Amino acid sequence: MCGICGFVATRGGRAELTERLDRMCAAIAHRGPDGQGVYADAFADGGGVWLGHRRLAVIDLVTGDQPLFNETRSLAIVFNGEIYNFKELREELIAKGHVFTTRSDTEAIIHLYEEMGPACATRLRGMFALAIWDAGRRELFLARDPFGKKPLYYTETDGGIVFGSEIKALFAVPGVSARLDASAVAHYLTLQHVPEPATGFAGIKSLPAGHTLSWRDGQTCLTRYFRLDYLPKLTGSEDALAEELRQRVTEAVRLRLVADVPLGAHLSGGVDSGIITAVMAGLTDRPVRTFSIGFAEEAFSETAKARAVAGRFGTEHTEFTLRFDDARAVMEDVAAATDMPFADPSALAAWHLCKLTRQHVTVALNGDGGDEMFAGYQRYWLDPLADVYARLPNAVTRSLVPWLANLIPSRGDVPVEADWRAGIARLAQAARIPRTASLVRWGSYFSPWDRHALLRPEFERASRPADTVALYEAFYAAANAEAPLDHNLFADVSVYLPGDLLVKADRMAMAHALEGRSPFLDSELASFAARLPVRCKLRGRNGKYLLRKAFAHLLPTGIASQPKRGFGLPLAGWFKGPLREFARDLLTNSRLTRNIARPEAVAALLDAHERGQADHGKRLYALVMLELWLRRYLA
Repeated sequence: MCGICGFVATRGGRAELTERLDRMCAAIAHRGPDGQGVYADAFADGGGVWLGHRRLAVIDLVTGDQPLFNETRSLAIVFNGEIYNFKELREELIAKGHVFTTRSDTEAIIHLYEEMGPACATRLRGMFALAIWDAGRRELFLARDPFGKKPLYYTETDGGIVFGSEIKALFAVPGVSARLDASAVAHYLTLQHVPEPATGFAGIKSLPAGHTLSWRDGQTCLTRYFRLDYLPKLTGSEDALAEELRQRVTEAVRLRLVADVPLGAHLSGGVDSGIITAVMAGLTDRPVRTFSIGFAEEAFSETAKARAVAGRFGTEHTEFTLRFDDARAVMEDVAAATDMPFADPSALAAWHLCKLTRQHVTVALNGDGGDEMFAGYQRYWLDPLADVYARLPNAVTRSLVPWLANLIPSRGDVPVEADWRAGIARLAQAARIPRTASLVRWGSYFSPWDRHALLRPEFERASRPADTVALYEAFYAAANAEAPLDHNLFADVSVYLPGDLLVKADRMAMAHALEGRSPFLDSELASFAARLPVRCKLRGRNGKYLLRKAFAHLLPTGIASQPKRGFGLPLAGWFKGPLREFARDLLTNSRLTRNIARPEAVAALLDAHERGQADHGKRLYALVMLELWLRRYLA
C-alpha cells in the first residue's frame, strides 16, 4: 500500500523536473512513510517522464521497493495496492520465460503488461492504481481497480500529463491550479460527495473505477475494462447457492490475510464486518485483533453488538468512544485528507478509528461493499412502496404529507432509521424523484428544489448542467440487468461506492499509513453476487438475505437478522449545542455565502435548526465542510 505520482513533461531540465517530483512525493508522504523511489527518463529534446513512489511496506519487505522494471528496463512501474492472485500470475509468467528478481506483486504486473499490454488489467485480482512507462513507445499507461478502492487523479497540461494518488500531489506541479468546478459542487450538495470523474477542481479528473488510460504524444485514450453483469442469473437451490457464497467469501478473506506485517479487522457491530471477523477467526490460529468505535450518545452507538461478535470469536478487542470534541478537532484534517468537497460525517469517526487501529496493526480488513453487492440498504425495499405512494393524488403527496413533515420535524437524537418522523419527511421527496435515482430519492442532502432555493442564481447558472437525478438515471439505464433492484445496485456501485464510501475508506486509512482491505469488493465474489437471483438479495424487508442465511450459524444471536443501520453521527444535537456558534460564525459572511449560496438561505437553515423547527444537521454539516474546503484550496 503506497502512494504514486508522476508526469510526462514536454520541457524542463533534469534538476528542475527532479525537484518537481520530490515535491509531489512529499505531498503524499503520509501514504508511504517507509521509503521513496524515483524513476526518470529525460528526453533528448527536453522534458521527459518522472515517476515517484512512496512505500508502505506490507509484502516483500526486503526487495519490494519501487519503481520496478522488466528484464530490459524498457518498462517501469509504480504501483499502489495489493494483487491477491500475483503468485499464480508469477508462475504463469515464469513458464513463459519471464525472469523475476523480487517476491513482490508489483513485479508480476510489469511482466503481465509486457505479455498482454493494457489488457493486463483484466487479469489483476485486487485493489490497485498503477502507472507504467513504456520507454520504447514513449507511452504512459494508468489503471485503476474495478471498484475504485485505490484512487488515481490526473490532469493534462501543456502537451503532457500529471497524475497522483491524491489531488494535493498535482498541485505541486507549476501550472496546475485550484479552479472551482461549479457543476461538481452542485452535485456535492445533493450527494454529499463529488461523483467521478469530477473532483471539484476544473481540469482535474479522477480516473474512473474499472478504467485504464493510455497517453501518447499528447493524446489520451480512456477504456473501461470491468463492469458488473447481473445477467444471466445463477440457477440452483438456495442451499447450494448459500454454500457457494460461503466458499467465495472465505476465499476472498483468505487472500486478504497475506501480509508480512500485523493485521486486524474493523468491527462495527453490523452483519458485514461480523462475517469478515468470523471468517478470519476460522482461518487463523491466533486471536484476531478487532477495533470498534462508538459514541458518547448511546442511541448512536453499536459497540455492544461489536463486543458480542468479539466475544463470540475471542478476539483481542479495542474500542474508541467518539465525543464531540474529538469530531470537531479533525474536521479540517478530514477536509485536507479528501482534497475534494466531502460531507459523509462518518469520516470523522473513521479518522479516529484508523488512527487507533494503526497503533496496533498495519492492515485492517473491513466489510465495505456488502450493502452494494447484496442489497443491504433500506431504500431498496422502500422503493416499490414509494412508487405506489407516488401514484396517490398530488393533494396527498405534495400538500398533506409535506405539511405533516413540517409540523412534526424529525427528532435528530436517534439514527434516521429509528425515527418515523424522518421517514415522513423523505416520503414528501420520494414522490417527486423516480426509483431510477434511488439514492437521490432517499439519501440526498439537498434535493434538486432545495438546491435551487440555496444557490445564488449566478452560481446555479454556472453549475449547469448538474442534474444529479439524470446522472443516476444514466447509470441505472446502463446496467446489464432486468430487475429494477439490480439496476439500482449497478448505479450505486458506479457512483456512491467509488465517490463516497471508498474515498472515505482510503483517505482516512492512508492519512495514518493504514492499509484497508475489503473482501466483499473482491471482483470474483462481486461478479458472483451480481448474478444471484433478486430473491437471494432482497426478500420482503430483508436485505442481504442469502448472505445472512449463509453465515447465520457463525454470528451471535440477533446479529445476522438485525436490520441495516447506517453509521450515523449525532449531528442534529451537535449543531443545536456545541457546534452552534462554530457553524454560525463559519458560515456567516463566508466564501460560501459570497460566491455559492444565498446568505438568507443559509441563515434560514441555521435559524430553523436552532429553534427545532427542522433537523438540518446533515445539511449544515455539508455547508461547513464545503466552507472548510473552499478556505483550504480556493482562498
